[in-house]
Amino acid sequence: MAYDRYVAICFPLHYTTIMSPKLCLSLVVFSWVLTTFYSLLHTLLLPRLSFCADNVITRFFCEISALLKLACSDTRVNELVIFVVGGIFAVIPFLLILLSYTKIVSSILKVPSARGIY
Repeated sequence: MAYDRYVAICFPLHYTTIMSPKLCLSLVVFSWVLTTFYSLLHTLLLPRLSFCADNVITRFFCEISALLKLACSDTRVNELVIFVVGGIFAVIPFLLILLSYTKIVSSILKVPSARGIY
């Protein structure tokens, strides 16, 4: 969405050319695949853990940190993956959004007058 706003503000006359339906579909598919990969990564790391007792999770949605607390085996690898991959998935989009808004602000400031902005 930040890229969409960046293109709309910085390249308004080229918006329909740049933001083609193919690119929009690619962005949606990329987002879906990336989040599926993240979930799959944790799902594939979970079977290597052992659990001591028959624990029942009473909630419908169980998060990975709750499952790691129930494990009796070493969870350092899982915790490292949560920290590293989660950090990457949080920092990189944040930096890209920050970059796009920086470019938007700089392009607005380059316009000489209020009438030019209009």
